[in-house]
Amino acid sequence: MKRILFDQGVPVPLRNAFAGVARVETVFERGWSTVQNGALILRAQSAFDVFVTTDKNLRYQQNLTERSLAIVVLPTTQWPKLRQQAATIAEQIVHVPAGAFIEVGAFL
Repeated sequence: MKRILFDQGVPVPLRNAFAGVARVETVFERGWSTVQNGALILRAQSAFDVFVTTDKNLRYQQNLTERSLAIVVLPTTQWPKLRQQAATIAEQIVHVPAGAFIEVGAFL
């Protein structure tokens, strides 16, 4: 079962799309809300398989090489838009390979 961490801004209701296939926690639930991106990625890598964020600039702000943590960037923080594709998004996230960096398409 994949272990997934939602960053600030990722709509929490999206976690329902992972029921039975992955364990989802949020940065807030872990008490990591004030941890900056670089340190956050290092912490996340030790406990999670996938980091889900809406920060489209993350790849330009951080050195993302040589990590086992997969990073998935969502196109929006708006739950009404994401809700329509929640199952598709969850399917992509559950099957993302270790160390990958993907941006979920602008299908919204």
